Amino acid sequence: MSTITNQVILNIRFKIKPGMKKNFRDRLFSLINDFRNEPAFINAIVFDDIDQPNDLVIYEIWQGTRETWIQNELPKPYRSEYEEALADLIDDRTVSWLDPIGEWGSQLTSVTR
Repeated sequence: MSTITNQVILNIRFKIKPGMKKNFRDRLFSLINDFRNEPAFINAIVFDDIDQPNDLVIYEIWQGTRETWIQNELPKPYRSEYEEALADLIDDRTVSWLDPIGEWGSQLTSVTR
């Protein structure tokens, strides 16, 4: 059984300003279209929060570590454009960096149990 991975997961919760959800989604989906062809990208899933209608969550899986993601992905020009637009679209953002230790039902991470 292996739990050592060379993957990092970003779980990001956005609290979107009232009336801005469609605009935010359009920006986020455009960002995903920009990064989905990056060599380290594995997967992204976007969720609406059923109980918090102004919240949206994205779950991203990347090859590498938090440090390599920050070094290689954060400086991309399309990310700075996206970040600049966020001030008008969201009230808050919470980022969780996750290290996968178990997976059932799919094989998106390199974790085996």
